[in-house]
Amino acid sequence: MKMSRALSIAGSAARGGAGIQADLKTFQELGVFGMTAVTAIVAENPRTGQRIFPQSIDAIEAQVHTALRDIGADTIKTGMLFTEEIITKTAEWITDAQVENIVVDPVMVGKIGSVLLEESAIEVLKSTLLPLATIITPNMPEASELLGIGPLTSIDELKKAAVKLHEMGPKYVLVKGGRLEGPATDVLFDGKTFYLLEAPRIDTIHTNGAWCTYSAAIAAELAKGSSVPEAVEFAKKFITAAIRHAFGFKQGVGPTYHAAFRKYDEIGCHVTVEKLS
Repeated sequence: MKMSRALSIAGSAARGGAGIQADLKTFQELGVFGMTAVTAIVAENPRTGQRIFPQSIDAIEAQVHTALRDIGADTIKTGMLFTEEIITKTAEWITDAQVENIVVDPVMVGKIGSVLLEESAIEVLKSTLLPLATIITPNMPEASELLGIGPLTSIDELKKAAVKLHEMGPKYVLVKGGRLEGPATDVLFDGKTFYLLEAPRIDTIHTNGAWCTYSAAIAAELAKGSSVPEAVEFAKKFITAAIRHAFGFKQGVGPTYHAAFRKYDEIGCHVTVEKLS
């Protein structure tokens, strides 16, 4: 039996709902062997305050090369990279690895307000990592930040942002429209065609790790051989179910439920295709 493999180069989230924890849970649910290279440890609480502990380049590099040498990967997914140096080195490792599928989630700000990418690193991200990507998966604030523009407020603006982001070099751009009013609609663009993915909007605050989980599901499906549009459509269904069945614990924004799709599998996703005129 061939086992598909995915490597996540991302931050560790102590709460367990986002970062590499979300990635590994998603990979496991979708039948993909998951590996990680931890770039930073993120922990925030009233006792210690907001703390981000970046790992050394040597430590990250050792993890990446161990995973690729001993296991190999069908997909590499990046999440929180935090510093200019980590981004630069990650781009080098990805280039050397020659893995077919590269999913870049340009993580900048966490759900609870943690700044997860240094401002000085944004230009490096744009120039070195985005051109290597099979697909990038920014949410609306991240798309605005990458483009240096104001907030996105409509589907039409998501489309325009996707076009501009595509010019930075990735093969596909997915702009996630979770902050718009009405149905939860995302825009996928490949340079010629728009795919609009629409799902019911779910009234909950418990969405910690939603974007990590969405991009991890895309990475998993690509590892198994799906096309990018197929992977994104499935991942949209997966994350919609995970949000619908999300739960809270002691306080704050709770995590999505990674096993929800397998257990319930009742959430659909409507996709329309539009050609760029």
